[in-house]
Amino acid sequence: MDNAKLLVVDDEESMCKFMQIFLSKEGYEVTATADPVDAVKKIEKEDFDLLIADLMMPEMSGLELLARAKGIDPGLNVIVMTAFASVDSAIEALKKGASDYVTKPFKVDEIKIAIRKTLDQKKIVRENASLKRQLKKEFQFDNFIGTSRQVLEMKKLADRVAVTDSTVLIRGESGTGKELVARAIHNHSFRSGKPFVSINCAALPETLLESELFGHTRGAFTGAVKEKEGLFKVADGGTFLLDEVGETSPAIQVKLLRVLEEKEITPLGSTKPVPVDVRLIASTNADLEQDVKFGKFRADLYYRLNVIPVVISPLRERKEDIKLLASYFLKRLSEREKSKAKGISEAGLKILSAYHWPGNVRELENVIEQAFLLCKKEELEPEDLPERVKLGDAPQLVEEAHPPTPTLEEVEKAYIFWTLEKTSWQKSKAAQILGIDASTLYRKIERYQFKEK
Repeated sequence: MDNAKLLVVDDEESMCKFMQIFLSKEGYEVTATADPVDAVKKIEKEDFDLLIADLMMPEMSGLELLARAKGIDPGLNVIVMTAFASVDSAIEALKKGASDYVTKPFKVDEIKIAIRKTLDQKKIVRENASLKRQLKKEFQFDNFIGTSRQVLEMKKLADRVAVTDSTVLIRGESGTGKELVARAIHNHSFRSGKPFVSINCAALPETLLESELFGHTRGAFTGAVKEKEGLFKVADGGTFLLDEVGETSPAIQVKLLRVLEEKEITPLGSTKPVPVDVRLIASTNADLEQDVKFGKFRADLYYRLNVIPVVISPLRERKEDIKLLASYFLKRLSEREKSKAKGISEAGLKILSAYHWPGNVRELENVIEQAFLLCKKEELEPEDLPERVKLGDAPQLVEEAHPPTPTLEEVEKAYIFWTLEKTSWQKSKAAQILGIDASTLYRKIERYQFKEK
């Protein structure tokens, strides 16, 4: 930390002068005093980044000064100086909140390293605190954009359940913002100061997912060369989001049920349960009731997860939010690119409103970013939008062989296959166009048994 403010306290005037001259040359703003009572007054009036104090002072001991300084400013870092014979006192100071100590007589490099290390640690703490504040600000219910009835009702319910410790099941299609809602629930709960951990259950094979969730012991399986702590344990005290919980295997479902019922996990290769205190939030884009009916998902786990269902409507059912969302994305892009703010023409908005949005808000965001980067005018026009959006609603892409009134599944199947064909089966590119995760696209390909020609 350049230009850090240091306060040096030592009953020897010569030491005060030496430290002031030497540390000022190092670029620090230094205040020095031989009087610990005066030091307390200075700490009451000014903000210092670091206090460097001698432990053995006649009027007030360094330990007493440490306690009084911490009482005034709990975040103040302290380095104590002591004679070699009084190292026990320095250790006592560390127990009472000092950051480090140096023994007299010390070399110049020793005190320089101690100061730099302490200030670097302080900087990291400040940055982490700032990041936490930023994350908390980012994941608020107000940041879920929309004024439609569906959005307002969803946010009201999510806000009410956030202060409870009940299990929540968030339902919605890919790209609707399920993780944003989950994080907002966490940030509004009494667990907000604890970890928020999430995992996409569809992204990992069963054995790896089990190890990630519950951990494993050394030698539990081939390649398990050391013990691994599971994510449930990492989330202890906080919130754990199981994204796409409907994709878990029956074996994993049994273990998840145990977590909910017994509040404990058993790592792979172990027989000893480990207690965990975690609030569970699950999310899915699947029809779990149907999965239960056909035996793909355990009924007892479903009822345990579905204590408080929070449903996020797809974008096609709340098209009045499209203009608001588009404006929000345009504003954020202009700030990111440091360019003039752009709007969207009525003709462009009409096209956006007519589109089906199978990828929901995520797809809309991708479309707006693409149009923003291509647009040379002050407003986005129809010609700036991708062809698939200008073609209109997704059902128009269904081949004539389909019934006149296709089901939503048939529409999705036809649209995904059409996109794969148009991208020459480049799956990452197709997923981006569809506005869905690559893992979701792979599941759809397997579900619909698509095969490249």
